[in-house]
Amino acid sequence: MEYHSDRFEDFSLLVFKNEKLVAVLPANRNGNQLFSHQGLSYGSFVISKKTRISDYFNIVSTLLKWINTEGFLELTIKQLPFIYNKNLAEEFEYVLGEIDYSLVANNSYYVLDNLKEYKPNRNRTRAIKKAQKQMELVNSGMDLFWESILTKNLKDKFGVKPVHTYNEIAALQSKFPNEIKFYGAKEGVVLHAGVVLFITENVVHFQYSSGKEDRDETGALDFLFDAIIKKYSNYKYISFGSSATDDTLKIDLGLAYWKESFGAYLMPQRTYTIKTNSGTNLERAFK
Repeated sequence: MEYHSDRFEDFSLLVFKNEKLVAVLPANRNGNQLFSHQGLSYGSFVISKKTRISDYFNIVSTLLKWINTEGFLELTIKQLPFIYNKNLAEEFEYVLGEIDYSLVANNSYYVLDNLKEYKPNRNRTRAIKKAQKQMELVNSGMDLFWESILTKNLKDKFGVKPVHTYNEIAALQSKFPNEIKFYGAKEGVVLHAGVVLFITENVVHFQYSSGKEDRDETGALDFLFDAIIKKYSNYKYISFGSSATDDTLKIDLGLAYWKESFGAYLMPQRTYTIKTNSGTNLERAFK
């Protein structure tokens, strides 16, 4: 989080039990509002898998009550999609049923599982076979991709810039070379498409992807996604990310179809706002 620390007023919290760290809440404040975390793809409580449910409830209750005494009336959390959990971890979903919250955003997150039986549909297969005759997979040229393909396409189509600058993503990659990878589809000396992957224990996530204007004719992006899915088929999940293209979070049907054509399915990524004065409710959850 260091690279964008100047953009956010950090308010991350640590919870201790008998001087032992038992939970973390990455967070930032924006005036009298608390978020977990506006500079991250997802947030929520980070709690050890060894934590018993009574302690789990106590941790959340303690945090909410303390946040409330600090003057924050609400805590907003962009929930972690379950595919990123290392273990079965649905306690937070249960906690929501005991406290006062509202659903403030519902994003369409596309995920491919069962990678051993991966099979794109007929349209994708046709484009992939065409591109395989002329494209090769490379892992260099991220700077060219960033400025000449990704940034240009986002500006022309949506009037926006990538969330990260090239210098930021390059700095992050230098610190996490095994977790952040770039791959491109190249024909001779011409880079036609590229993707930046964020890789965790269970998930290979397409963080950025884009192709040149002729990508539909060349099939470069189809080839690239297919090659990466096969390369990382030993992982549990391939994440295609959101199918919303703006802050409305409405599903772009064309983008959704493209992801579905690889076999990906929709799962929700929800954002909740929790009333901090409802922490005491958790004390009444047990007999």
